[in-house]
Amino acid sequence: MRLDELKSIFSTPINPHIQSDEKYRLASILVIIYGDDPIVVMTEKPQDMKFHAGEISFPGGKLDEDDSDLLDTALRETSEEIGLTITKDQVIGQLEPVITLNSGFLILPFVSVVNKIPPLSANCEVEKIFHIPLEPFLKTEARDPDPNHNIIQEMYTFEYQNQIVWGASARILKQIQSCLES
Repeated sequence: MRLDELKSIFSTPINPHIQSDEKYRLASILVIIYGDDPIVVMTEKPQDMKFHAGEISFPGGKLDEDDSDLLDTALRETSEEIGLTITKDQVIGQLEPVITLNSGFLILPFVSVVNKIPPLSANCEVEKIFHIPLEPFLKTEARDPDPNHNIIQEMYTFEYQNQIVWGASARILKQIQSCLES
């Protein structure tokens, strides 16, 4: 799959404002895909994080009062967490919001497909940065075997270097996979 094909597939209208009842806190993430053989950028959270410790996730975080909208949140958090500056015009679309089971977040995923990225550097919210070949990664999809994880939505897992990606990040990956298959 080539980047121009991915840009066509993931180009959707962007609406960085979503409504949430008081049950969920708003957050957003950025799916960054780059390279001739498309690579997706993901991170591993440190074990001492309050939420999602040790999990593999996309750069992003909760909406701050200084953010004008959830797109600003995703861009700010990406810059803070991995040192990558993505501009609004490099964001080509968004996916459906997902919720987290334990931490009570409603997450809006945005998508950026770029030719290349500079070297990245992790801040204290990131233990490790992964550059994952997209197509082989999506082929690792499986149903989440834990029945407790299937309370709110269908659950999936993906695997990279013997690490399991699950929860909201896996549901976002499943959306990406579904877009590529349609």
